[in-house]
Amino acid sequence: MRATMSRRTEILRRATEVFERQGFAHTPLEDIAKAVGIKREAIYYYFRSKAEILLEIILPQSRSLLISMRTIMRSNIAPMEKLHAAIEAHLDSYNPGYLEMIVALRESHNFKNDDKLTELRRIWRDYSELWVQMIVEGQEAGVFNPKLNAKMVAFGILGMCNWLSRWYDPGKDVGIPEIIETYFTMTAQGIAAPGAATGLTALLDDEKETAPAARP
Repeated sequence: MRATMSRRTEILRRATEVFERQGFAHTPLEDIAKAVGIKREAIYYYFRSKAEILLEIILPQSRSLLISMRTIMRSNIAPMEKLHAAIEAHLDSYNPGYLEMIVALRESHNFKNDDKLTELRRIWRDYSELWVQMIVEGQEAGVFNPKLNAKMVAFGILGMCNWLSRWYDPGKDVGIPEIIETYFTMTAQGIAAPGAATGLTALLDDEKETAPAARP
């Protein structure tokens, strides 16, 4: 049993690396088998298909994210602290298991109907709803801007965080902790320098005054 689990884990890890490098659609099972050092037919002893391998890569990360977000939402910390904790938990998923997270975010559309896919969709739906709930609670507490659409805000933050899958490289100088603090500051305070907000407000007011009247 130990040998079987070890081989299964190795297949998942090597498949993650190949998917990240080549993409799911352009990765035949032969490439995964070659990376593991086994024949293609041996893959089927552990997995029914390439899609099942990908789901097995994605599900643990997705479950972990949902559990973390539920814990944050059950806590008694202030809304701004929850926001920081949520961003931190999401981005920490890239470190050290960033390869799995990249695959999860890039390849989630490459599935057919499957029980595991149903679970994955439920997890991501619940996870997204918790983010929206967090924003709504912050708005009701008077901490977040109540004029903004809570769903749009939540999805905007998640989109920003998820875009790491397109550019993040752990070998570069920028580390996850710095990215977390940068993203949190951008979300909570914006990018305008102190004192610059007044000029921005004036600019927006001028645009409103000079905007052409709506046609009847």
